This record gives sequence, structure tokens and C-alpha cells, in this order.
Amino acid sequence: VLWNRMEDFSTFLVGETGTGKGTAAAAIGRSGFIPFEEKDNCFVESFTSNFIEINLSQFPESLIESELFGHRKGAFTGAVENHRGIFARCSPHGSIFLDEIGDVSIPIQIKLLKVLEERSFSAVGGHDKLHFNGRIVTATNKSLKDLNQERTFREDFYYRLCSNVIRVPTLRQQLYEDSSSLEALLTHTIQSIAGQPVPELLETVLVTLEQEVGPDYHWPGNVRELEQAVRSILLTMHYRPGAGDAAHLTEALYHAIEQDKLSARELVSSYCRILYEKYGTFEKVARITKLDPRTVKKHCSASPSNKNLESDRAG
Repeated sequence: VLWNRMEDFSTFLVGETGTGKGTAAAAIGRSGFIPFEEKDNCFVESFTSNFIEINLSQFPESLIESELFGHRKGAFTGAVENHRGIFARCSPHGSIFLDEIGDVSIPIQIKLLKVLEERSFSAVGGHDKLHFNGRIVTATNKSLKDLNQERTFREDFYYRLCSNVIRVPTLRQQLYEDSSSLEALLTHTIQSIAGQPVPELLETVLVTLEQEVGPDYHWPGNVRELEQAVRSILLTMHYRPGAGDAAHLTEALYHAIEQDKLSARELVSSYCRILYEKYGTFEKVARITKLDPRTVKKHCSASPSNKNLESDRAG
């Protein structure tokens, strides 16, 4: 990642949610424009720059253009003063990270393509051509195949982004290629939490993960889930994958009931599953529901409502 500095004006990061695309983007941004000494394997001088990150999916369509390019006073209702967008605020040696680029509309793609190709833009309501001399890093959790097939991208914009692609691997891919990388990731995570290396905590986390998820766990939440697992273990000495899903399951169950999607048996199974996600033991769920623990386990492990719940959540 650190070698991806100024060889190209833009870099496109592709990877699942939680794989660390933001971390990779920051590494690329902070390494840009800095002389790198191969012999000493270090950067030879410090620099002052800025790294601006924006998640495009968090802004309504009406605000994205103004947030990116800025606007002039009077450009639209509510524009009571001039506003500098992130392209204007970014320093010449800085970087802009556009996350969730796969969600932007065609009109925004056209304006971004102009920045990518001409390194220029105009504020909303403005006529002056402004120049951008930093670099752009974009990211999406969608596959390139999906982006191409969905045809939600202009073809020229799609191929311009794809000129310099970094595929950020999933955690399961990293562990498949090198199982020892788990220990390195855990060491880094613990150090970021504790502020310094703590070998005894590493051993505790490794043992707990071995006991509670096993060596073949596929980490669907990727590095983000691993970080949450470490925090959970350090606080409670336990980690139950999916424990944070209880609220989502409760909401999904409510909608499924409203739409008459569940039978009585499915309703009981779903309720048991929600309680298990919340409390973590079949015995606790059995006490609440007044069911036999073996019955609770059967409901949780083979819930016929799972499919209905998941389809309801997806809808």
C-alpha cells in the first residue's frame, strides 16, 4: 500500500465491509508525496498535509455536490454564504478519501470524472475553474463485477477508477494464506487499545478465541469484527459472534409478525434466538421462556424462522 503514492492520481480500494479500506486509504494518503528511502526503508522527511475522509452514503443527493465542490452564496435556497467543499479545503499535498463511491449518482460521477481527468472543478453556482492538486482514493464494498453488471456507473467513470485497483483481502483470506497473521493482528489491536504491547493479554485473547470460536471461524465481519472481539474479551473474558445482532433480529421479528410471515413454531424459535443472542446461554433463555434447555438449543440451532427473518431484514 505504501508504494501506491504518486504513480497514479487516483487509487480504487475494493473489499468487503470491515476489511480495513479506511486504514489502507489513510496509509496511502499519508505516504503520498513523501520521498521514500529504499535503503533505509523509511521516509526521509516529515511533511504537513491533510487527509480528508467522506462517506458518500451518509449524505443526501442534494448535499453531496456542495460537500464535495462547495457552493457560492445564493446558489440555492439556504445558501446564505460561500462554502468551501473538501476539494477546495484539501492541501496541494493532501489526499481525499471518497468512501462508498459505488452509491453516487450519475451527475456526481460526471463531476468527479472531470476532477480525475482534468484536475479541476467548479463550486455550485460558481463559474471559476478551481484546481485540485492532491490525490483521490476511492473505495467500495461492492465487487467490480457487480458494479459493471448493475450499470449504475458511467462506463468512462468505471474504467477510470479501475485503472489503479487495490483489492483489500478479507480476514479469512489473510488467515488462509498465513495463519500466523492472526497473532500479529491481535498484537496490533491490543496495543492500539492498551497503548503498549501486553504479551499476557495476547495469550488470554488467543486462548479465549480458540475456546469460543475455534480455529475455523470465518470472521464475516473481517478486521472490524476481530477488533470488537478483542475489546469484548478484554472487558468480559468472552466473545459470542453475532451478539450485537439481537436488536436487528428484534426489529426483523416485529416486521415479520406484521406481515404474517411466521408460524407459531417459527415465532417461538425466533424469540429463543433473540434471547440467546442477548444473554448467551441456553439455561438463561430456558429460565425466561420456561422451556427445557434442550428445547431452547433446538430452537436456536435450527430455527425455521431464520430464513424469513433474514429475507425480511434484506427487504
